[in-house]
Amino acid sequence: MNNQKFINKFIAAFFLLVVIKIIGILAQLFHKSFWSVVGTLVLFIIIAIIFFIVLLRLEDKEKEKKWSGRKGKPGGGSSYVESSLFDRIRNRYEELAQKYMDEKDYRKAAKVYINLLRDHYRGARVLKEGGLYNEAAVIYLKKLSNKSEAAYCYEQARQYRKAIDLYKELGQKEKIGDLYRQMDDVKNANTYYRMVADDYVGNGQMVKGSLIYRKKMEMPGEAQKILLQGWEDGHDAFNCLNNYFANISGTGALRQQIMELYEKTPSDKKVIYLEAMKHEFRKAPELQSVTRNIAYEIIAEKVATRSEIVNELKHFNPEDEGILKDISRYKMGRNRMFRN
Repeated sequence: MNNQKFINKFIAAFFLLVVIKIIGILAQLFHKSFWSVVGTLVLFIIIAIIFFIVLLRLEDKEKEKKWSGRKGKPGGGSSYVESSLFDRIRNRYEELAQKYMDEKDYRKAAKVYINLLRDHYRGARVLKEGGLYNEAAVIYLKKLSNKSEAAYCYEQARQYRKAIDLYKELGQKEKIGDLYRQMDDVKNANTYYRMVADDYVGNGQMVKGSLIYRKKMEMPGEAQKILLQGWEDGHDAFNCLNNYFANISGTGALRQQIMELYEKTPSDKKVIYLEAMKHEFRKAPELQSVTRNIAYEIIAEKVATRSEIVNELKHFNPEDEGILKDISRYKMGRNRMFRN
């Protein structure tokens, strides 16, 4: 089949498909609104006209070739025409979609991408960009099987129930808790937050577990219990202790807690406690006396086995210029003792 005959047959088939498509669109009047059907019909007619113009131009070119006596290479002619034709059509569709995007008519742009270019990903992305979250969610879910994006779109559309169902399938417990809070369903929110906190605690991530109780569930007492457990069990002990002290309001209460907790601290954790005292010393003048005394006790207890611990004295005497000399003399005397 030569190129001219191929184009003629393509045009005939095209007109037949146009008629069938128009009948199909008009049939939608039985279950869709009048203006929705009219909009779809107008969009289809515009695209059909563009398609027809491309076909006419191709037909004119083939006629010109015929009359000028030029001949194509044997074989592969119709394949070239098909490729060129579909490239042109695709480019027209791309231009049409971009035109709708420029006009911020995101729904029509998405229809071009989805129905004509068969590009569901770009169609969904355009709908999301245009704030048409419900429609975008359907495409992500039904056509792209992307539950994460669908859940996000439902969330943006305030379709929290649908978003929660998807997040449950994805196992995102904290997100589920957040959405229940958005719905003022504190009971269900805390149920899922507690699951998240339990997971963190089970993995030894005590600080993260405490933050769920403090920030999400607004239960500061439970948060402190988790931090204290982390300190006692040795799970990220320093950060647990540091956060535990940071959550205590009022220097009087904090001073009392520092002393009480120190009394219960075993010997193998006192160096960590000393590190925490360096932070507490800098918080307020009212804490300097108690933290300095605790530091002195720990240093005196550990200096026999850890001589370098004397360097910590300078953190508790920042204005004492002679402390560095005292530390230096101590080190020199200790070194002489070992040499002798």
